[in-house]
Formats: sequence, structure tokens, C-alpha cells
Amino acid sequence: MSILHTILWFLVAIGILVVIHEFGHYLAARWAGVKVLRFSVGFGKPLVSRRFGRDQTEWTLSALPFGGYVKMLDEREGAVPEADLPRAFNRANVWRRFGIVAAGPAANFLLAIAFYWVLLMQGLPALKPVIGEPPADSPAARAGLVAGDEIVRVNGIATPTFTDLRLTLLRAGVAGESLRLDLVDGRRALIAPVPLDTENLEQDTLRPLGIVRFDPDIAPVIGKILMDGAAARAGLVAGDRVLTVDGRPIARWQDWVADIRARPGQTLVIEIRRNGETRLIRLTPDSVDEAGARVGKIGAGPRVDEADLAPMMTLVRYGPVEAVWQAAIKTWDMSVFTVEMMGRMVLGQISWKNLSGPLTIADYAGQSATLGWISFVSFLALVSVSLGVLNLLPIPLLDGGHLMYYVAEILTGRPVSERTLEVGARIGMMLLLMLMSFALFNDLQRLISG
Repeated sequence: MSILHTILWFLVAIGILVVIHEFGHYLAARWAGVKVLRFSVGFGKPLVSRRFGRDQTEWTLSALPFGGYVKMLDEREGAVPEADLPRAFNRANVWRRFGIVAAGPAANFLLAIAFYWVLLMQGLPALKPVIGEPPADSPAARAGLVAGDEIVRVNGIATPTFTDLRLTLLRAGVAGESLRLDLVDGRRALIAPVPLDTENLEQDTLRPLGIVRFDPDIAPVIGKILMDGAAARAGLVAGDRVLTVDGRPIARWQDWVADIRARPGQTLVIEIRRNGETRLIRLTPDSVDEAGARVGKIGAGPRVDEADLAPMMTLVRYGPVEAVWQAAIKTWDMSVFTVEMMGRMVLGQISWKNLSGPLTIADYAGQSATLGWISFVSFLALVSVSLGVLNLLPIPLLDGGHLMYYVAEILTGRPVSERTLEVGARIGMMLLLMLMSFALFNDLQRLISG
């Protein structure tokens, strides 16, 4: 995947999310009778600028694409003509100001609901919540679980897909809860609380439970190749069938993966069959850090026969009306989960290494776009939820900080003092710089470790 591809889809994603967020502020301001002077996508020097509408609002595309803003008429920011004073933001009552500020995050949540609604009507293909063979003496094995078991509920919560199963187990595990697993055949398994690896929630954090995804046998035939991976550098192409690794026969893709992971940085002699001919290729897997251990990766995926996977797949689909309700539930669940994870980071229960910044978001944007529109829209929905939650945090300079001031004004009957606003702005800037520094540091760590 090229850098230009990643940058392009990152800009598309950020553009959509920022425009919707700021458009929420814009519409609420118009409905509240407040004059909007500028609608900007991005910060810094305007690259493109046009004026439209009754108020001649300036619509701009600016140089730094990491956000945007809506500038409203406000006496605190300059002189206001007397005729326009009733339309100044600072003259609006506190409830109108509250609504204008809250409309940005609300727009992100509504966008997520709209995306999930489309996806759920289209139908989301997903793996059934079927598990593989639990490792010997793991909590899952001791609870009597075996390969092929399908877990349909965790602590009373339905898990229609393996993704739902993983998320529900993760939430319960991080909270230190016991697990009550209901299986499709009517059996029930109980697992006592088990400490999970919370250093990097992107990795497989459920292995301490002994719960792993069931993987049907896949032929060792290469399907996809990453352009900058070790497989591409060695000359492997889609359609190559792996026959041996250093003389050892390879019967399944899983065996091939195990060999690669076990030998990071070591040169392997691979025998492949291509177009009916056999040939030898020297391959050196990249060494990548994964949960504190070095493993080998080559940037290749298998060619999967859909007929082989069909018994393991399910399609999550609803009618137009039911899909709205399910989309709202999905958005609410993801919002609550995001808040929970942020809270546990603050309390030190989850590592700050899980905080992601623009580089990781850009990488995911490019990868999800490569996988197809369903994957990309799912990514947009998730990031839209995160953006809505982030902006509601009670940090000065964010929407949540302004809402905090308005709540204080409602309770006390008077606006927050200029001195309080000034101190709050400094504190907010410091907190945001800290968050951005953590996120960027984590992004660079991920890039360095592969």
C-alpha cells in the first residue's frame, strides 16, 4: 500500500468527518439566529475561499487538514455593527449557545448511526462466534470449552459475531468480571476473572482466557501481497502455492504462518509452484514487535475459497426500520466502550500505548479502503463515534469544555468570568498537547516496530 494511497484516503476520511462535525455547528447556529462568518475545513492559510448565502458566509479549504472550525459573529472577537448585535453569538442565551456547541458532536453520532444503518441494511458479513481449540490448561479448557463451540452470549449479552464476542469478552475482562458463557448447544461455561494483557488492545488480548478464533484449514496459496512487505521483495506473487520451507512440507496456510512467525529476520528457502512450475525463492521475514516479542511477518495473505468459509460466516442484516434502532444501539455501545477505555487509561488500568494518533488513523484509513467500501464505511463510523466522544470531554478548548462552562452558567445564573476562561484555555492547551504527544509517540513506536 503506497504512501500516496494512505494519504489520499486519510484526507477523504478526515474531510467527511470534519465537514459533518462543523456542519452540525453551522446548522445549529443558523437555527439559533447566530450569524456565521466563516466555515473552514482545515486550519491555517486558506487555499480556496468562496462566499455564499444571505450572510455571505466565507467557505474555505485551509492548508492544515487536521480539523476545522465555524467562526461566528462575536463581540469578544471584534467590533460588531449595531444592526448585527442581536445575531452575535455572545448575545445568544445560554441554551442556544449550549445547543450550537453540542450540535458538532451530535452530528458525529448521527453520522455514525447513518453509516451503521446503511451497513446493517446492506448486510455485514462476519465470522460466527466459533472458537478454536483452547490451549491445554487454559481457563477456557478447564471450563470445558472445545474447538467448534459457538458462544452466543457472554454474561447475558448476545454475541452474534466473533467481533461482538471479542469486544464483550474484552470489556468484561478489563473490568475484572467473571464470565458466564452460553453456547449454541445449550451448555454453559463459567470462567473466573483472568488478568488480560492491556498493553496493546489491537493485539489478541484474549489468549490468557484460552479463547481463540476457529480457523478452518486453508491451502497455502498466496492471495494478496503488500507492496512494501518481505514477500513482495522476495518476488512472491498472488497465486504462488507454497510447497516446502527449508525442505519441510507445508500442507496448510496455518503451518506456513507458524514457520514465518517463528523465524523473524532469518532467511528461508521457499519452494513454490507457479504456473505449473516449481522454483526456489529466498525469503527473509521482517522482524516485528508483537506484545513484547519479536515475530516474523512477510506482508502476504492467503487466497481463500469462499465455499470453504461459508459454514463459518453469518450475515448481519435488518430491514430499514429495525436497522435504525440497531444502528443507534451500535453507536451507543461504541460510545460507552470508548468512554470506558478512556476512563481506564486515566486510572492506569489500561496502558496509554493504546492511544492512537493521526498516523495510525491514516494507516487504518488506507487499509480499510483497500478492503472495500464496507470496511471503509465501518472505519468511518467508528472514528466518527470516537470524534464525538473526544469532543465531549470536559477539557477547555474542546466542545465539552465549553459545555462545562455553560452548565456552570445555568447553575449559577451568570457567565463564567474572563479570568476563568483564560486559565481554562491554558490548562486545556496543556492537556491537549499532552494527549497529542502521547498519541504521536505511540504512532511512531508502531511505525518503528512494524
